[in-house]
Amino acid sequence: MATKPHRGKTLWTVPARGRGTCPICGSTRIKLLYDKAGEDGKSSKVCKKCRGA
Repeated sequence: MATKPHRGKTLWTVPARGRGTCPICGSTRIKLLYDKAGEDGKSSKVCKKCRGA
């Protein structure tokens, strides 16, 4: 079984390594990787917990 040496490598090109404050739950220093459409039609990045909420 081979290892996965490039896993997560794309996060190094994202500002702040993909981390920030979730606009829904307010968690700080958490990875914001998922797009979620807001009420105004604009999409924003949210955390894994708020992805399905």
